[in-house]
Amino acid sequence: MSKILIVEDDEDIGAVLQRELTKDGFEVIRAVTGTEGRMMLGQNPDLILMDLMLPGLTGEELLTHIPKETPVIAVSARSSVDDKVSLLSEGCVDYITKPFDIKELKARVNVALRIAEGKKSNGGRITCGDMLIDTDKHEVSVCGRELKLTRTEYAILKMLATGKGRVISKSELLDLIKTETPDCTESSVKVHVSNLRKKIKDITDTEYIEAVWGIGFKIKGDS
Repeated sequence: MSKILIVEDDEDIGAVLQRELTKDGFEVIRAVTGTEGRMMLGQNPDLILMDLMLPGLTGEELLTHIPKETPVIAVSARSSVDDKVSLLSEGCVDYITKPFDIKELKARVNVALRIAEGKKSNGGRITCGDMLIDTDKHEVSVCGRELKLTRTEYAILKMLATGKGRVISKSELLDLIKTETPDCTESSVKVHVSNLRKKIKDITDTEYIEAVWGIGFKIKGDS
């Protein structure tokens, strides 16, 4: 059972997050100030959901005390691209804007935990057949050959790979990658996937990405 630390001073939002994540089987602990959140780091949470405008230590100040291997998702009303880029560059793995859809937040939590678990067991690497994704270096190789990808293509491939064969719709895929590639749109996802498949095809005949008609895409092969 994964342990999630919620650092949120809004009682209503904190209660909703705790209730919904507990229903999904997570162990949830809560802090209402940044200072309290720092004290609770000793309980070794597997993931942290953190507001930015907190009493005591701010979210940005708290982030400097969190171990790099612990995934942090910022949950904030601040929605500018500059804020998102700043937090992602400072160590957050994701950023979700208030008000949020609880289903989207849960999806992002699950993805962040899968990636973190993959890093623990594979040293930051995701394998799928002869494909290797190094999430620390942001590098991909197929059959030992480097696969040169754009930022958007890499984000799409990583999310499909962490889905472990699950079909991911275009809209869900866009939601999952939008903090990494805010310029990507639902209408362009299909184009990016097509370009990604062509680049893989230049190296191997193995079809790693399958389009599921009317639903979305999934990764094929052992991962």
